[in-house]
Formats: sequence, C-alpha cells, structure tokens
Amino acid sequence: MSPRKRRALAIAGGLGLLAAAAVLVLNALQSNLVFFFSPTQVMAKEAPASGSFRVGGLVEQGSLRREADGLTLRFVVTDTAHTVPVTYQGLLPDLFREGKGVVVAGKLGPDGVFRATEVLAKHDENYMPPEAADAIKRASGANPGSMRAEAR
Repeated sequence: MSPRKRRALAIAGGLGLLAAAAVLVLNALQSNLVFFFSPTQVMAKEAPASGSFRVGGLVEQGSLRREADGLTLRFVVTDTAHTVPVTYQGLLPDLFREGKGVVVAGKLGPDGVFRATEVLAKHDENYMPPEAADAIKRASGANPGSMRAEAR
C-alpha cells in the first residue's frame, strides 16, 4: 500500500472516530435534557406525554397531604391560572412550604397526576426559578382575577 493510500485511510478512520464520538455525545445530551413547563402548558398538553420534564409554580395553599406510609406526599402546583396534582415519595427539602415556589421533576401519569422524582424548593425569600416566576407572571396577566403570586 502506498503512503498516500495509508494517509487517506488514516484520515478517513480519524474522521469516522470523530463522527462516532460526536454521535455519542449528542445522544447523551439529548437523553439528559429536561424541559420546563408551567401548569398552564401541562394542562394545554404542550408537555410530553411520555418522558421526563419539570413543572414549576407555587405550592397551592392547603393542598399538602401525607399518605399513611409517611413518605408519600400529595400536593398541587399552580401558576395561579391552572393546577397540576403532584405525588412524591421521599423526603422534601427543608424550605418546601405551601404558598412558596417549587420545581418538580418527573413524569405525567395517564391519570393526569405528575409523579415527581425530585422536588426543588427556592433557597430564600427573594428567589424563585426564573422559568417559574415567568410562568406565574404570564398566568396572572391572563387571569387577573386569580390569586396573587408571591414571586419576586
């Protein structure tokens, strides 16, 4: 084999390896990508029917219920226009409270209940995830008679 053919073969092999690496990286990024939706978007069926995503808003006052096992919790996330019922099994963050901002990650069940695998609470009084704050502001603007959001 001539040196020219060996060089061309090496370049083609290198490009093939580079393409394979790029495909693997993009596949890993795609599988770890989690989108954020407001309760209004979830109710409008803009969220994926299957697959994980995040829902953010406020924990509705009076909606927190503990099951008999002590670890399963049910609560409602609202953006003041629409609500999404959530069930979660595990320990909640210390800052989780009714009326405060929350983002939950998980999947929407066929019964319309969001099954959370992770609960994220805001870390101080002045912070809410920007996506949740924007969703609440948009919902409040569309529904002026609704309860006022505590997002700052």
